[in-house]
Amino acid sequence: MTRRDNTIFALLGLTLVWILLWGTFSWANLLGGLGVAAVVLIAFPLPPVVFGGRLRPVALARFVGWFAYDLVLASVQVAALACRPGAPPHSAIIGVRLRVNTDLNLTLTAEALSLVPGSLILEVDRSLGVLYVHVLDVSDRAQAERFRRDVLALERRIVEAVGSPSEFLLVNQSESAGP
Repeated sequence: MTRRDNTIFALLGLTLVWILLWGTFSWANLLGGLGVAAVVLIAFPLPPVVFGGRLRPVALARFVGWFAYDLVLASVQVAALACRPGAPPHSAIIGVRLRVNTDLNLTLTAEALSLVPGSLILEVDRSLGVLYVHVLDVSDRAQAERFRRDVLALERRIVEAVGSPSEFLLVNQSESAGP
């Protein structure tokens, strides 16, 4: 898909959103939507996201399976925390430096983490490749380190599914080198 194709796709998508927001199709809504979409695309151009990776279907299926498992497990854990009597659980803000410092990897890892109950991305440091995550039920350093390892395992599964060969090698080399 070329840059021009992306722009046309965005123009049509924003126009469709405009028409849906008005709730009725008319030529005025169509032309108004095209005009608003063009202004938005010109006034707020997005930088290109470089994708040098390759899609690996088996690894993608494995990622989806692990993600679904993590989602269900975290939902049960957060529900148990909510129903537990006594003091509220301790929480922590944990910084995790990712091994692959690309915009796409930061975004995919942050999105996957944000969708799992009990964790929320507070800040992303693009220059260092660090995600700052608010995590529920962390009361000591051992739990914080376990969460950090879980995030790096999530990053590894994402890179295995959609990463470039060099990113894949980087993740595997850093894992074999140890912490």
